[in-house]
Amino acid sequence: MWWRETSGRRRAAAIAGVIAAGLANAGCFQPVYGDRTVTGSNIRDAIAGVDVVPVATTLPAFEQRLAIELRDKLLFVTTGGGGALPPTHRLVIRISTKRDQVIVDTRTARSELENYGINATYQLIEIGPNKTVVSGSTFARVSYDVPGQEQRFARQRGLRDAENRAVGVLVEHLRTRLASYFVAKT
Repeated sequence: MWWRETSGRRRAAAIAGVIAAGLANAGCFQPVYGDRTVTGSNIRDAIAGVDVVPVATTLPAFEQRLAIELRDKLLFVTTGGGGALPPTHRLVIRISTKRDQVIVDTRTARSELENYGINATYQLIEIGPNKTVVSGSTFARVSYDVPGQEQRFARQRGLRDAENRAVGVLVEHLRTRLASYFVAKT
């Protein structure tokens, strides 16, 4: 049957075409945070050249540890735990926090589930001309359970864990935005 042979040949040719196109484009992609690059520009080194200034905040004293933790985690993910390179850019961050009750027990009027959020505004400033190249805002929202009234220390620990998770999410948002800038310069 000649029509079966033709459709089999067409299918094989189409598959071969897809494989050839995939192989041709394989060299165009590179990992964002990798060591070796095709184009010669190393994103990881560019991000390591960002000086993260101490985070500005209007938080009360007991929450100011978040600003320190945010900066420390951001320094770690930008430098990889090694020393920073000579700074080419400066990152200025301002944060504020928010807590919302999501589920409230109708009998006791105590919250059972809360959302914790951190809002951040940031500016990436090129040090040479002292020009802002990127500015924007981001946020992180996480939820945590509030145990019954007998477990007051568990509530504090749940809040602390939520704060730490929110800082981690915020750091990843900022790291991704920095990488996006250094890849596309936008």
